[in-house]
Amino acid sequence: MYIDAHQHFWKYDPVRYSWINNSMQVIQRDFLPNDLSPILRGNGIQGCVAVQADESEEETDFLLSLADENDFIKGVVGWLDFFDDDFNEKIAFYSQHKNFKGVRHILQGKRKGYLFQQKFLIGLRKLERYNLTYDLLVYENQLPEVIKLVKHFPNQRFVLDHIGKPKISKGLDQQWIDGIAQLSKQENVFCKISGMVTETEHWNWSSTEFYPFMDVIVNAFGVDRIMYGSDWPVCYLSAEYEQVLDIVTAYFSKHSSEVLDKVMGKNAIKFYNISS
Repeated sequence: MYIDAHQHFWKYDPVRYSWINNSMQVIQRDFLPNDLSPILRGNGIQGCVAVQADESEEETDFLLSLADENDFIKGVVGWLDFFDDDFNEKIAFYSQHKNFKGVRHILQGKRKGYLFQQKFLIGLRKLERYNLTYDLLVYENQLPEVIKLVKHFPNQRFVLDHIGKPKISKGLDQQWIDGIAQLSKQENVFCKISGMVTETEHWNWSSTEFYPFMDVIVNAFGVDRIMYGSDWPVCYLSAEYEQVLDIVTAYFSKHSSEVLDKVMGKNAIKFYNISS
């Protein structure tokens, strides 16, 4: 089973999704399962993981309701407030839902030291207790803190979203390379090959630009801890779904079909504990 391990749904609201600014008019509309389902089928992908795009429990409830109604949504990475006094009750409640696979409390752009606040660390401990995953959305300059963080939680499953958001158009940066190498040493950390097309300057790119970055990821994480994600519909800022998919499948065409099966599905199924 092929899995798109990173995509989003929303009923567009300019206040709730304020990060979708006027430079992103192409995605200033609703994107729902009926929009994605034919795209996945047309590209031989049987399931997906819906990831939060708004920092609210309403978002989590919305995604779980969509998963209840659509079998191809195999998992939800929701949002919960780690600093909520009722966090213990909330995580206990949501963990009972079969499609609730993990949490993404957004870290990109947060001040230095944010990751090491006591309540945040306690929240991560709770995820480990309930066998839930954590999606790491950070900028490349935050990788040193992330490396320090994950070392404290060797039994917690983490996944780095969007390969750590390097500046693709500027070429490889040694600090990013070193950060990826260090992070990958923690065997509980996976990496999503996702979100690359929108990390290009003016959203212009050619496929070969991504290959050196993918080389770094594969060399660091190996083929058992990486997974494909389209970042649909955000990818529409720079590419069609088929173009994003082709970047990954063309790159892995030099590998065996077994490797492609891992990247395109088996690794995500393992990481998110997905059942058919």
